[in-house]
Amino acid sequence: MTKRENRSVPQTASAENPIYHNTYKLLKIYRDVTWSMELACQQVRMNFETEYGTSIDDFLESVYLAGADFGGTEIESHARSIERSRKMLKLIDSSVDLLRRKHKHGEIYYWVLYYSFLCPQELEDVPEILEKLEPHIHNISYRTYYRRRQDAIEALGSVLWGYANRDCLALLDKFYPEG
Repeated sequence: MTKRENRSVPQTASAENPIYHNTYKLLKIYRDVTWSMELACQQVRMNFETEYGTSIDDFLESVYLAGADFGGTEIESHARSIERSRKMLKLIDSSVDLLRRKHKHGEIYYWVLYYSFLCPQELEDVPEILEKLEPHIHNISYRTYYRRRQDAIEALGSVLWGYANRDCLALLDKFYPEG
């Protein structure tokens, strides 16, 4: 966070929630993970084509048709690692999409999350984010941005981690008391 961002960040009880922090941390590394995945996939493809003279897809298709098994090999380990990372990114992307389509403030939350964390190029600072948000949220102030960002992170956290957090469980206990 820059000094500019830090001066107007509202401190609320929800910011203390571990689900908020987990979601925030996940969003903070999203660009880096996406970039790393792109590089890893490109590097594997190039190395494979250089070494074997064929694309990975063509090679795997012929290997599977022949009934070969890569179980326990370095190729399998690397492929599983890339696949796990892809699944994580897909989970985040589909959760953001669900939030956008189904939440009552989904469109606003989407754009706040997009320009804050998800767009390929990290924006310079909050004024630049506010400028990008202007077509989607007219006359948005610093305070409104930070409030909307926090609300969006909390809503995304609910999608990603489910409603099993402490606040939701307390609410469920009120509706469905034990005994």
